[in-house]
Amino acid sequence: MGKDREKLVVIGNGMAGISAVEQILKLTTKFDITVIGSEPHPNYNRIMLSYVLEGSKTIDDIVLNDLGWYKDNGITLHMGRAVAKIDELNKEVITIDGLKVPFDKVIIATGSNSFILPIPGSNKEGVVGFRDIADCNQMLDAAKCYKKAAVIGGGLLGLEAAKGLVQLGMDVTVVHLMEDLMERQLDHQAASMLKAELERQGIKFKMGAQTVELLGDARVSGLRFADDTVLDAEFVVMAVGIKPNITVAKDSGLEVNRGIVVNDYMQTSMEGVYSVGECTEHRGTCYGLVAPLFEQGMILAKHISGVETVPYEGSIVSTKLKISGVDVFSTGEFIDGPEHTVIANKDDWKRTYKKIILKDNVMVGAVLFGDITDSAQLQKLIKLKTVMTDDLYASLMGTGCCGGEGKKGISVDTMSNDEIVCGCNGVTKGTIVDVITNQGLTTVDEIKACTGATRSCGGCKPVVEQILQYVLGDEFKTAAKQGICGCTTLSRDEIVAEIKDKGLQTTKEVMNVLGWSQTEGCSKCRPAINYYLGMIYPDTHEDEKQSRFVNERMNANIQKDGTYTVVPRMYGGVTTPEDLKKIADVSLKYDVKVVKVTGGQRLDLIGVKKEDLPKVWEELDMPSGYAYAKSLRTVKTCVGSQFCRFGTQDSMGMGAILERKFERLDFPAKFKLAVNGCPRNCAESCTKDIGIVGNDGGWEIFVGGNGGIKARLADSLCKVKTDEELIEICGAIMQFYRETGNYLERTSEWVERIGLDRIKAVVVDDIDGRKALMERIEFALKQVEDPWKKALRDKEQTGKLFNGLEMSNQL
Repeated sequence: MGKDREKLVVIGNGMAGISAVEQILKLTTKFDITVIGSEPHPNYNRIMLSYVLEGSKTIDDIVLNDLGWYKDNGITLHMGRAVAKIDELNKEVITIDGLKVPFDKVIIATGSNSFILPIPGSNKEGVVGFRDIADCNQMLDAAKCYKKAAVIGGGLLGLEAAKGLVQLGMDVTVVHLMEDLMERQLDHQAASMLKAELERQGIKFKMGAQTVELLGDARVSGLRFADDTVLDAEFVVMAVGIKPNITVAKDSGLEVNRGIVVNDYMQTSMEGVYSVGECTEHRGTCYGLVAPLFEQGMILAKHISGVETVPYEGSIVSTKLKISGVDVFSTGEFIDGPEHTVIANKDDWKRTYKKIILKDNVMVGAVLFGDITDSAQLQKLIKLKTVMTDDLYASLMGTGCCGGEGKKGISVDTMSNDEIVCGCNGVTKGTIVDVITNQGLTTVDEIKACTGATRSCGGCKPVVEQILQYVLGDEFKTAAKQGICGCTTLSRDEIVAEIKDKGLQTTKEVMNVLGWSQTEGCSKCRPAINYYLGMIYPDTHEDEKQSRFVNERMNANIQKDGTYTVVPRMYGGVTTPEDLKKIADVSLKYDVKVVKVTGGQRLDLIGVKKEDLPKVWEELDMPSGYAYAKSLRTVKTCVGSQFCRFGTQDSMGMGAILERKFERLDFPAKFKLAVNGCPRNCAESCTKDIGIVGNDGGWEIFVGGNGGIKARLADSLCKVKTDEELIEICGAIMQFYRETGNYLERTSEWVERIGLDRIKAVVVDDIDGRKALMERIEFALKQVEDPWKKALRDKEQTGKLFNGLEMSNQL
């Protein structure tokens, strides 16, 4: 590509290097760009790994630039390759495996590595850092096999790792050398409040403890401390700090100290070679937080592109803790001394704390706990070295004449265009103003899709909204209406009404007629529209497989190694010896890695190759358990009155009836039931979408339970006396949820949004309405059948032979 264009090689495929590339692409087309990354992944948001660990996001969710982005921008990408050195004489970047890439300019963005304590046992199995996807995967795997974990380090990364492991069900103790958590960012008061809140969330702490040895044989079994006490642990996360990854620079003869030494334009000691991010040392400082790397990247991009720029003079760093339910912020100076004036407010009832530090009446630092609404404003004021005034004090501390109601937000009109609004993704005010002005964007979701602002932690959303209001003026209120995604301003109810009113039949027709801003839609709206069409027209809508998620297209759950898991249906958790033999035979024949008993009382065949999926299903000759689908997953049961001496109702029989009756049908999100034969609740009805508990007089029905990330106990809906009434009310609940639920909204959220009283009025009190709902779900059930059964039947009818790839494309 482009004989006359300069060759730019970027060493490192992380946030710093690719952020700089994004800025360069906006400024010039003079470079042919090659990116070499040591990880086998496209560019992803490393600071979101804590959300992946706790389960609220997937690896796909945190990818910043997918493979298509590199292709669209003409970037050559080498993943899973490490660079050995930069050959200055021959102008080549050389990888460890021998690849030679010619260059005119180089950007080193190799980031940092976890600092592993040099103590006996630190190389044992079960000891990891927390820096990348590989570390995250090790932690996820460990949580499946082990119970006790220790996290060494009570800083930002350590606490995020600890919370993630607690969410995964581990017994976690944070071991910290100091007496205060996050002592490099928080004062004693905020640290104490943070510790108390995290203890409420299930994390244990051992403070003031120096780890001197990791115990165990091949695998770690515990920690020994300087006072000779011991803590049992089967898994240890080292989160005591990071060290710049300077190996390539050092081996290439560049000037290095703690990091790669650069000047104010991010140039290293080698001609044409730049450095950016955590591997970089500027004026004696290495930054381990995300905002400075974006500030560095913007200076670098302008300089390398030949655009005039101010020099980089360092960054005022700020910190936010990314743990659900804990809001902590710190910027600038946070420990007050005799030379400081301190403004502080602590509210024990609301568990909030705010401290602003002044030096000669100039704002130099702040700490927030519990309420970080003012974080963006404080960061800006401290960066600008703002003098405190009575009006500013009243605004920040909520003591104005309006009792705080007139409190001002950040003044976006005084922000410079180069000021970073989204620290996670390096998006500036100027970029946001530009897309609003030149591309006509009018919503936060549209800005998120276009620029990346707010797509990670979401902390910058208030500022983005203020910029929208600032640019649009009076048009903001009408433009601010949010739709189901950034492609439309229409809500779920409006889309459904338009489909019915206009008789729209396909996803493309919906997007075209209703004026989608992106003609192909996105991964959020396409599956939703496909579901709404199927719900409205169960007999005529042809399911659009291209609008389904990959697991639903393949009828199996894809795993991180590219193989699949297959889950056959076991009605009510009950199976036969004949079906067990089939499962065993198929597992042996197709080299299934593991057969696991699932939480829903089924068997999961883990490790099936994609090409074997059709044969596996054919030889099992069992219905799909829909472990991959937005549909009825399982009906969990206890043994009930058939076998249990406490059982009052036939829970196994009822569970099988409900599962057979309502399987195959699409829902807004996955759907689970449980049936207990008595109130002892062995099948855990309290955490299911519909939970059923038997008693001497009949059944009690519960709704809206969730045992996942957002745990919620189910609400008691009603009691019934007969099996027929139970089945009818369950069917009515399902259909009412199908017709009113937002796509991907679990019943736990749906119940809180719709209200239990309304649900009861519709499916319990209104008998005619209930019967109408049941008729509609019965009609929908008649239109569907198991996808593999259908595919195999079609094969028999047509005589067509097809291989696994053809079949996966059909399905």
